[in-house]
Amino acid sequence: MTEKLTHLNEAGEARMVDVSGKDRTAREAVAEGCVVMAPATLDLCLSGQAKKGDVFATARIAGIFAAKKTHELIPLCHPLLLSKVEVDVAADAALPGLRVTARARVLGETGVEMEALTAVSVACLTIYDMLKAADRAMRIEAVRLLLKSGGKSGDFRADSPSPG
Repeated sequence: MTEKLTHLNEAGEARMVDVSGKDRTAREAVAEGCVVMAPATLDLCLSGQAKKGDVFATARIAGIFAAKKTHELIPLCHPLLLSKVEVDVAADAALPGLRVTARARVLGETGVEMEALTAVSVACLTIYDMLKAADRAMRIEAVRLLLKSGGKSGDFRADSPSPG
Protein backbone atom coordinates (compact mmCIF):
# COMPACT_ATOMS: atom_id res chain seq x y z
CA MET A 1 0.00 0.00 0.00
CA THR A 2 1.66 3.21 -1.16
CA GLU A 3 -0.90 5.76 0.05
CA LYS A 4 -0.33 7.56 3.33
CA LEU A 5 -2.89 6.83 6.05
CA THR A 6 -4.84 10.04 6.57
CA HIS A 7 -5.75 9.40 10.22
CA LEU A 8 -2.10 9.40 11.34
CA ASN A 9 0.11 12.45 11.78
CA GLU A 10 3.82 12.56 10.94
CA ALA A 11 4.65 10.97 14.33
CA GLY A 12 2.25 8.08 13.66
CA GLU A 13 -0.32 9.31 16.18
CA ALA A 14 -4.06 8.98 15.53
CA ARG A 15 -5.84 12.21 14.62
CA MET A 16 -9.11 13.37 13.17
CA VAL A 17 -8.67 14.52 9.58
CA ASP A 18 -9.31 18.21 8.88
CA VAL A 19 -12.02 18.27 6.20
CA SER A 20 -12.63 22.03 6.34
CA GLY A 21 -10.86 22.60 3.02
CA LYS A 22 -12.84 19.97 1.13
CA ASP A 23 -15.76 20.74 -1.14
CA ARG A 24 -19.23 19.74 -0.04
CA THR A 25 -20.41 17.10 -2.48
CA ALA A 26 -23.22 14.56 -2.65
CA ARG A 27 -21.92 11.31 -1.21
CA GLU A 28 -23.53 7.92 -0.88
CA ALA A 29 -22.49 4.53 0.47
CA VAL A 30 -24.15 1.11 0.49
CA ALA A 31 -23.09 -1.72 2.79
CA GLU A 32 -24.37 -5.21 3.44
CA GLY A 33 -24.06 -8.06 5.89
CA CYS A 34 -25.97 -11.18 6.83
CA VAL A 35 -27.04 -13.20 9.82
CA VAL A 36 -26.84 -16.92 9.12
CA MET A 37 -29.17 -19.05 11.23
CA ALA A 38 -30.85 -22.42 11.42
CA PRO A 39 -33.79 -22.85 9.02
CA ALA A 40 -36.14 -23.19 12.02
CA THR A 41 -34.93 -19.82 13.34
CA LEU A 42 -35.58 -18.20 10.00
CA ASP A 43 -39.07 -19.72 10.00
CA LEU A 44 -39.67 -18.33 13.50
CA CYS A 45 -38.55 -14.90 12.36
CA LEU A 46 -40.74 -14.98 9.24
CA SER A 47 -43.78 -16.13 11.23
CA GLY A 48 -43.57 -13.04 13.43
CA GLN A 49 -43.46 -15.24 16.54
CA ALA A 50 -40.08 -14.12 17.91
CA LYS A 51 -40.47 -13.48 21.66
CA LYS A 52 -38.98 -9.99 21.46
CA GLY A 53 -41.28 -8.81 18.65
CA ASP A 54 -40.93 -7.71 15.03
CA VAL A 55 -37.34 -8.59 14.09
CA PHE A 56 -37.45 -6.76 10.75
CA ALA A 57 -38.80 -3.44 12.03
CA THR A 58 -36.58 -3.42 15.11
CA ALA A 59 -33.43 -4.17 13.08
CA ARG A 60 -34.28 -1.40 10.57
CA ILE A 61 -34.81 1.17 13.32
CA ALA A 62 -31.64 0.07 15.16
CA GLY A 63 -29.61 0.39 11.95
CA ILE A 64 -30.92 3.89 11.22
CA PHE A 65 -30.27 4.98 14.79
CA ALA A 66 -26.75 3.53 14.68
CA ALA A 67 -25.88 5.37 11.46
CA LYS A 68 -26.81 8.63 13.15
CA LYS A 69 -24.57 7.77 16.13
CA THR A 70 -21.52 6.56 14.17
CA HIS A 71 -19.34 9.48 15.24
CA GLU A 72 -20.03 8.57 18.88
CA LEU A 73 -18.93 4.96 18.33
CA ILE A 74 -15.96 5.29 15.97
CA PRO A 75 -13.43 7.71 17.52
CA LEU A 76 -12.09 9.44 14.39
CA CYS A 77 -15.38 9.79 12.46
CA HIS A 78 -16.83 13.22 11.89
CA PRO A 79 -20.40 13.95 12.96
CA LEU A 80 -22.45 14.17 9.76
CA LEU A 81 -25.78 15.75 8.93
CA LEU A 82 -27.14 12.69 7.14
CA SER A 83 -29.75 13.36 4.47
CA LYS A 84 -30.86 9.72 4.17
CA VAL A 85 -30.39 6.40 5.89
CA GLU A 86 -32.26 3.38 4.60
CA VAL A 87 -31.94 -0.11 6.07
CA ASP A 88 -33.47 -3.14 4.38
CA VAL A 89 -33.74 -6.58 5.97
CA ALA A 90 -34.65 -9.47 3.68
CA ALA A 91 -34.98 -13.18 4.21
CA ASP A 92 -32.57 -15.32 2.22
CA ALA A 93 -33.40 -19.03 2.32
CA ALA A 94 -30.10 -19.84 0.60
CA LEU A 95 -28.09 -18.66 3.65
CA PRO A 96 -30.42 -19.52 5.50
CA GLY A 97 -30.87 -16.22 7.29
CA LEU A 98 -31.40 -12.53 6.89
CA ARG A 99 -29.51 -10.20 4.58
CA VAL A 100 -29.16 -6.59 5.70
CA THR A 101 -28.44 -3.70 3.33
CA ALA A 102 -27.94 -0.06 4.35
CA ARG A 103 -27.73 3.06 2.21
CA ALA A 104 -26.52 6.39 3.63
CA ARG A 105 -26.38 9.79 1.93
CA VAL A 106 -24.94 13.15 2.87
CA LEU A 107 -24.10 16.47 1.27
CA GLY A 108 -20.79 17.10 2.97
CA GLU A 109 -17.01 17.18 3.08
CA THR A 110 -16.48 13.54 4.01
CA GLY A 111 -17.93 10.18 3.04
CA VAL A 112 -20.62 8.03 4.64
CA GLU A 113 -19.04 4.58 4.35
CA MET A 114 -18.71 4.20 8.11
CA GLU A 115 -22.34 5.20 8.65
CA ALA A 116 -23.56 2.55 6.19
CA LEU A 117 -21.27 -0.10 7.71
CA THR A 118 -22.34 0.84 11.25
CA ALA A 119 -26.01 0.64 10.27
CA VAL A 120 -25.52 -2.87 8.88
CA SER A 121 -23.46 -4.03 11.85
CA VAL A 122 -25.93 -2.84 14.48
CA ALA A 123 -28.93 -4.14 12.52
CA CYS A 124 -27.23 -7.57 12.40
CA LEU A 125 -26.46 -7.42 16.12
CA THR A 126 -30.09 -6.51 16.79
CA ILE A 127 -31.27 -9.52 14.78
CA TYR A 128 -28.95 -11.72 16.83
CA ASP A 129 -30.23 -10.23 20.07
CA MET A 130 -33.86 -10.72 19.11
CA LEU A 131 -33.40 -14.35 18.05
CA LYS A 132 -30.65 -15.59 20.39
CA ALA A 133 -33.12 -17.40 22.66
CA ALA A 134 -33.94 -19.65 19.70
CA ASP A 135 -30.48 -19.97 18.14
CA ARG A 136 -27.23 -18.97 19.85
CA ALA A 137 -25.24 -20.49 16.97
CA MET A 138 -26.22 -17.72 14.54
CA ARG A 139 -23.32 -16.06 12.72
CA ILE A 140 -22.92 -12.48 11.57
CA GLU A 141 -21.00 -12.61 8.30
CA ALA A 142 -19.81 -10.69 5.28
CA VAL A 143 -20.23 -7.14 6.55
CA ARG A 144 -18.72 -5.07 3.78
CA LEU A 145 -18.94 -1.93 1.69
CA LEU A 146 -20.69 -2.54 -1.62
CA LEU A 147 -20.34 0.90 -3.14
CA LYS A 148 -19.54 4.50 -2.46
CA SER A 149 -19.84 7.57 -4.62
CA GLY A 150 -18.80 11.19 -4.36
CA GLY A 151 -15.73 12.90 -3.05
CA LYS A 152 -12.19 13.35 -4.27
CA SER A 153 -11.28 9.67 -4.07
CA GLY A 154 -13.99 8.82 -6.61
CA ASP A 155 -16.37 5.93 -6.79
CA PHE A 156 -15.95 2.39 -5.48
CA ARG A 157 -17.91 -0.76 -6.30
CA ALA A 158 -17.16 -4.16 -4.75
CA ASP A 159 -16.02 -6.61 -7.42
CA SER A 160 -17.21 -9.93 -6.09
CA PRO A 161 -20.80 -10.96 -5.51
CA SER A 162 -22.02 -11.24 -1.94
CA PRO A 163 -21.76 -14.61 -0.21
CA GLY A 164 -24.76 -16.86 0.06
